Parts: sequence; C-alpha cells; structure tokens
Amino acid sequence: MREIEKMSFETKCVHGAYKAESGQPQVLPIVQNTTYRYYDSKDVAELFDLDSPNFMYTRLGSPTVNALEEKMALLEGGTAGIAASSGMAASFITICNICQAGDHVISATNIYGGTHNLFGVSLKKLGIDVTFIDQDLPLEEILKSARPETKAIFGETIGNPALSVLDFEKFSKAAKTMGVPFIVDNTLASPALCRPIEHGADIVIQSTTKYADGHASCVGGVVVEAGTFDWAASGKFPGMVEPDESYHGLSFYNKFKDQSFTLRLRAVMLRDFGCTMAPMNAYLTHQGLQTLHLRMERHCENALALAEFLKNHEMTDWVIYPGLKGDKYYDLSQKYLPDGAGGVLCFGVKGGKAAGEKFLSHLKLTSIVVHVGDIRTSVLHPASTTHRQLSEEEQIAGGIRPELIRVSVGLESISDIKADFDQALKAVK
Repeated sequence: MREIEKMSFETKCVHGAYKAESGQPQVLPIVQNTTYRYYDSKDVAELFDLDSPNFMYTRLGSPTVNALEEKMALLEGGTAGIAASSGMAASFITICNICQAGDHVISATNIYGGTHNLFGVSLKKLGIDVTFIDQDLPLEEILKSARPETKAIFGETIGNPALSVLDFEKFSKAAKTMGVPFIVDNTLASPALCRPIEHGADIVIQSTTKYADGHASCVGGVVVEAGTFDWAASGKFPGMVEPDESYHGLSFYNKFKDQSFTLRLRAVMLRDFGCTMAPMNAYLTHQGLQTLHLRMERHCENALALAEFLKNHEMTDWVIYPGLKGDKYYDLSQKYLPDGAGGVLCFGVKGGKAAGEKFLSHLKLTSIVVHVGDIRTSVLHPASTTHRQLSEEEQIAGGIRPELIRVSVGLESISDIKADFDQALKAVK
C-alpha cells in the first residue's frame, strides 16, 4: 500500500498499514500465537541473522503487532516503528538502546511524572545520568548542559500535566549542535495534532494507552524512528555502528541505515527485556487509530470550550490550556498545533488544595481516574497522585501547583460537561 503514503492523514487513519487480500478479513485479524512453523532450517537461520522479514517468536514480533507498528510509523511520518508493552516501556528501551552506564541525557523538566521518576531515579541506578532543564531557557543556556557523554535530548510535545508546548525549532537546533538525537514524547498531542518528525525530531515515542487507543481498553507504547539521524557522524553511538557480538559482528547502522534504531530495538531491547505488546492490545489500538482524526477534533473543540467556561467562572483562580488566547504557550501552540491544542487542560479552584479536593468529590458525570485521553471526561489531582514521588520543589519546577486539577476532556456533550463542573464548583462556594 505504498500509495497510501501520499494520501491525507484521515485516510491513513482508516486504511493505513493493513489491506485485506481477496477473500481475506477486511478487519486486521488477531494472530494470538507464540511461534511460527518452518520447513527448512535455513529459513530459521535467516531469521536469527536478521536477513528475513518473517516472524520467529511473538516476543520479537507478530503479524498483528507488526500492522500496528507500520500504521504508527505511517501516521507519524517515520521509517519504522516498534510497539512495546506500555508507554513507560517505550521510553525505557528508547534510552537504553543508545545509552549505557556513564552516559548522560538532557530532559525538559515539564514531563510526565512517571517519566521524570524513570529518568531521575531508575536510570540513575543503572548509571545513566539525566539533567533536567527548564524548556523555556534560551538555546545557549540549554547547550551549557551538554557533556561529552551526552547521548540525547528529550521533551514532550505537550507537557503532562503542565501543558507546556515544546519549542521544536530550539530543541532541534540544540540536538544538532550536540550531535545527539532529539527524542519527543507525542502522547498528549498524538500524530493527529502534531507530527514531531516534521519539526526536527529524530525519534518519537507515545503511550498508545491514551489517544491512540482512545477508549481506555488497553495499555501500550510505541517508538517511531525518523530515519534521518546519522549514528556514525559523532562517534558517540558504538552500539549502533560497531560490530555487535551477539549478531556475528553485524553493524546495525551499516546494514539497516534509516531503520537501524528500530531494528536494534527489536533485536536487542525486545529480545533482552521482553517488554512486548500483546496481539490483542495491538488489535484494539489499531481499531482505535481508525477514528483518531475524528476523536481528536472533538477533544480539542470540547477542551477549548471548557477552558473558556472555567476562565470566566467565579470559583476558579486560573486556567491553563495552550489553545486559550492569553496562555503562555498560545503562540507555540498556534505554530506547532494549528489543528487544536489537545484534550487536556488544568485549572485551580479558589480556596487552594482543600477546595480542589472538595470540588472533585461533588462531580457526578466526570470520573476521577489515573488516566487521560479516552472518550470520557476525567479529572485528577497530580500533586497527590501522578507526581507524588517528586518533592514540592520538583513539582513546582515541573509546573505542578498544589491546587492544580488536570482535566481530560472527553467526547460527551459540552453542555453536560459544563453543567457538571458548574454544579461541583458551586458546591465548593
């Protein structure tokens, strides 16, 4: 289906990556299987030498999961993709694919709390150091964080839950100056609203648990490679360029070029860490992606309407939504998210943390869940939940005020959403 690459994003969502042959299932089948049979040992040898595109063992790939990987690569505009068991797994194997003990990564502070903990605590235990920076710093200040052992610079398209919008141009320049890949978590935007590769990203990761699935039905993650990074130029990435002893001296970059990062993720990271996406989860996510363009349009429409409503409500102190005029990141939102600023907003209830907790207890339609990005409107208090492992100083540095309430705006009638928030806010008064 090479012709699909020239078609619109909407058509790619519906038709991308899987096309039924004559007499075959119109919908992507679930291949619930662990092993694949062969009749010639030479065919199996080719699998282990990475000379065959066929399947060996579901930990390393399967037809259903492969279809999702191809679809995500198509939607993000990359050369190849790898699906993982979760968004956190995708983040972990992305860093470990190019870093080892003694290496260093630069990351924006305004990122998801789980990723912040992975970078600041767990990777540190593995000997990988991460420097957190204010993403709004000028380029020259960001470059001061670079070290000889720096291997990547990381940020989120829309920070979760600070809702900061990444300045792709600045971060891309920083990465190019350092000679390292620019890695972007595109979860809160999804490729329907932003395709980071078009703005200089070398690797894009995403928690497919959120908007890609869209129905809170399955956990997953994906990594997409742009295929444009020269892994040999800087001499910083021996694992990508030098002979790999576990593959008979194969050089991933020399052999696979614009898909080398992805092939190493599959051959080494999935092989050794086993964080594989299940076929059923791939099937459900693939189903969700078929309506991604429609859902994101409604998410954005409802979020902007609710943001405007809350901004003018007597019981709110402030509202943060990048698509709201006057927001700190409005201009960057217009530049990088012209089709909508996503379905997540944050606000503070007058009366601080205690008032916010009271507000949550009076909601009737809206759910209190540890999740964002599905069809139902939900809320959460990040300081006491998703970011509770961070100190108050770290929370504030990441844009998490004590009274902040994160709202994932769903696809219900906006009048019903407003009415629910209105009655809950009035109950606090």
